Amino acid sequence: MPSAAERTRTLVQSTCSAVLILPGADGARSEDLMPEARVVGTDGEVYLMFPADAPAVRAATHAQDGDLPAVLELTDVAPVAVPDRVRGRAWVSGRLTCAPGVAEPGRMMLRLAVGEVYVDDLWGDAAVRPEEFADALPDPLTGYETELLQHLAAAHDDHVQGLSGLLGHRAGVQRVVPLALDRFGLRVRCRDTAGQSFDARFDFPEPVQDVQGLRRAMRALFEAAG
Repeated sequence: MPSAAERTRTLVQSTCSAVLILPGADGARSEDLMPEARVVGTDGEVYLMFPADAPAVRAATHAQDGDLPAVLELTDVAPVAVPDRVRGRAWVSGRLTCAPGVAEPGRMMLRLAVGEVYVDDLWGDAAVRPEEFADALPDPLTGYETELLQHLAAAHDDHVQGLSGLLGHRAGVQRVVPLALDRFGLRVRCRDTAGQSFDARFDFPEPVQDVQGLRRAMRALFEAAG
């Protein structure tokens, strides 16, 4: 399974929604606290791009001693229609400063020096040490996951429904929807005849590293389901 550090790093570098929580910014609109872009630096620091007049930029510019506490809150929502679409949340807290020499016309880059990290997702909840976060790599499929899950749901629904045959003792499954995909396997959300939902996980024989490897793994999974 992916480590908590890898899962958090994947969320930070994915397209899931993010909002920066700052002291004294309670009156700001949430959309004004959403970075336009984010990237993780070589030492594990998180760089956030904002409009130059954004509340976060003003706060970082005028903070006493040149930095201020901040929390980057990430919310991961399934890209397909399923019950309970929130797949996970993560919080990256630390000290926020303006990144010197890093700017674009009308934009400013802020640097979040990571102090604490916490993730609560489909795998469970865990704290992550800053050095673990810095050393982790995002899942190699993160840039394709949304498109792949939507493609599975739209174009291969018959194969997805066939996965219910691999559930063994879980009988009476009426609907199977692809929920999450990573280099280790596929997670689906099932609905039974009583209207209850539960998740099932199908692990690949070995971790995949790219889309080509994923195609082979998915083909083998569908063949096993018959």
